[in-house]
Amino acid sequence: MSADGFAAALLGGSTDGHWLLHGDGARHRLPVRRWHGPAEPATAAVVARCTGPTLDLGCGPGRLTVALARAGVTAVGVDVSAYAVAAARARGAVALHRDLFDALPAEGHWAHAVLLDGNIGIGGDPVALLGRCRALLHAAGTVLVELEPPGPGLWQGRARVVSPRRPGRPALGPAFRWARLDTRAVHPVAHRAGFTVRDVFGRDGRWFGELTVAATAAPAASRIR
Repeated sequence: MSADGFAAALLGGSTDGHWLLHGDGARHRLPVRRWHGPAEPATAAVVARCTGPTLDLGCGPGRLTVALARAGVTAVGVDVSAYAVAAARARGAVALHRDLFDALPAEGHWAHAVLLDGNIGIGGDPVALLGRCRALLHAAGTVLVELEPPGPGLWQGRARVVSPRRPGRPALGPAFRWARLDTRAVHPVAHRAGFTVRDVFGRDGRWFGELTVAATAAPAASRIR
């Protein structure tokens, strides 16, 4: 998984000089300052669609977990980074230091699972990741997932975090499996994982999808190694 890969960025606090470098040459600036700040306005539409107990998967420092709790939702963050979980708890979130593919409380009974900030890429296999979400949710559950803008489709491969060290000498972190998923490719990926795309919506230049459990599908969750 990607805990060690993102460690330098998570520890960066308010520093936004970190990049995620993908194996296909694409790179994205990591919004570290946003991770450590309060929930931004774009996430309000996600919070509004969470009306029951919610898992914030890959919660990082917990800004969304806190926003959900303040909206009156029972919310639990999950992250493989001990630092991220400590930061989330320090700001009042309930958070578990755990791999999301390991046993979690109340499996099969959650109303919603949330995958923001590119977390659909965790493990490099969105079908397997959504299959795991399917196992966590009850029959009427939904997944709220942040997506790439229309265009790149589905990409799977390896990525590294590039962090500032000193001028001209950035630090390159270890490679880990990662994926990207856009607003078009989410439909076949969701179907393979046992979901239907109920809605795709944009807020403040970002894109999100709301996936519902398909009536006839019950895929087995797979463990990414």
